[in-house]
Amino acid sequence: MAPVAIGVGMLLTILSAVTYRGSITAMIPAFFGVPILILGFLAYKESLRKHVMHAAAALGLIGLIGAVAVLIARGGVEGPTSIASQVIMAVLCGVFEALCVRSFILARRNRAQAGERGAPGP
Repeated sequence: MAPVAIGVGMLLTILSAVTYRGSITAMIPAFFGVPILILGFLAYKESLRKHVMHAAAALGLIGLIGAVAVLIARGGVEGPTSIASQVIMAVLCGVFEALCVRSFILARRNRAQAGERGAPGP
């Protein structure tokens, strides 16, 4: 999952750079992308992986909820670039969140199966 977090973090940061028009609000995707990117690199350390990926997933969820809330609340008031940026951010965060949940489920199953195999018999 670390490479996925790094990729999503990079894409969110690039999205901010491409859509930047002098407004700090255009940098919102980068405010989520940079921390997710950093957490992705930290996830390569085995002892930190579980915690940093949960933190990255939480950031992704907040980004998804925030992007969708802005789209609903503003309804296109700020122009097509802003709308496109929010839609792309929502999609990136949504896909990232789905992949994180899938990864967490698989990790839990793998731990449960490893526990069954390691348990002594009757």
